[in-house]
Amino acid sequence: MNLLKYNYYGYEKNRFRDCKDLIHDTNYRHLTILNTWFLCLTIVFMFLSWNNRFGTTRRSFRMYLFFMLVSLLSEVFLVVFKNFSIKYAPVFVYLNTLILMGFGIYSSMMQPYLTATMFLVLVVLLSVAYIDTMVSTTVTMIFYSSVFLYTSYTYKSSSLAQLDVYNVTVFLILALVLHYTFQRAKMQQFYTLQRNIQIQRDLEIRSSFDTLTDLLNRARFFSIAAEIISKYTSGDEYIAVCLLDLDKFKQINDTLGHQMGDKAIQVTANIIAETLQINMLEKWSFTNRAAKEQISFAGRLGGDEYIMFIRGLNNEAEVDALLKKVLNKLNSVKIGELNGIHGSFGVTALSPDDKDIDTAYNRADEALYRSKEAGKNCITFN
Repeated sequence: MNLLKYNYYGYEKNRFRDCKDLIHDTNYRHLTILNTWFLCLTIVFMFLSWNNRFGTTRRSFRMYLFFMLVSLLSEVFLVVFKNFSIKYAPVFVYLNTLILMGFGIYSSMMQPYLTATMFLVLVVLLSVAYIDTMVSTTVTMIFYSSVFLYTSYTYKSSSLAQLDVYNVTVFLILALVLHYTFQRAKMQQFYTLQRNIQIQRDLEIRSSFDTLTDLLNRARFFSIAAEIISKYTSGDEYIAVCLLDLDKFKQINDTLGHQMGDKAIQVTANIIAETLQINMLEKWSFTNRAAKEQISFAGRLGGDEYIMFIRGLNNEAEVDALLKKVLNKLNSVKIGELNGIHGSFGVTALSPDDKDIDTAYNRADEALYRSKEAGKNCITFN
């Protein structure tokens, strides 16, 4: 195993990066657990120092109170600003490590006649709690252990300091071995989970989108539209359903070839997506967003037929202006011998009386038929 793989617990760097979100989520959960534990611990030490028990004295009470307040504020921040804390989990991990290590070092300094115990416990606890990189963890642990040993030689007798050196060496080696072992096991779990998530996303994309246009396929479009219509009531919003059928598409295939016909279908889909501002960057989550958020979406019914579910506009005039942009862009297309793409539009506004998508679809289809009768390459509302 090379050094780079060792740094990422036996895995490639790219694989480690793929699991970043899962790592941040896990570190956040462990942050909240450790911080709660530390809050309880500081309260215990405050009680002991106030009563001069087990080697603690009242002169250290204020410092333990300070650690308690820090942990309390951290707890509140982690809960209130959860999303922010998850996003910047590595920063909070280092801050939490600094606080806990500082507490362990201070506890040892306040008990100069005893060998350190709390610091050793914290070294092992932190090593199994947080996942970062092996090199970073090693450097961090060695740094804090060096600071601890410096204070030990400063505040304790030579014999106790030497005993602390022995204990820290043993526990540091143990902590690093446990860190690598535990985090490698976590990485295996993360990678397996990430792979399963990716498989689920791929299946969602394949079952929901048309392979030629990247628009929703017929079945998924009608499924999402039906879900929205089932919850639609009067006054909620203005929603339009639009059908688009390309004019003289057979001539494009016959004269310019099927490859150009496929290109015309793809360009039309791109123009629809661009004009309706349909964001397909995360296709795996698009169907869920389309059902829950007020965003427009479109699908390919088959061949040269498209359907649009237009949201976010206020009235028929705004929908008409939007579709005219689509039509003008289609007419302006120039690809090789293809000079312009013509299409007929049929549009209807969603009504509170519509109980399913089929009713609105039939009205839009009637409007589309009238566009064909009116000379094609136009927009008709029903």
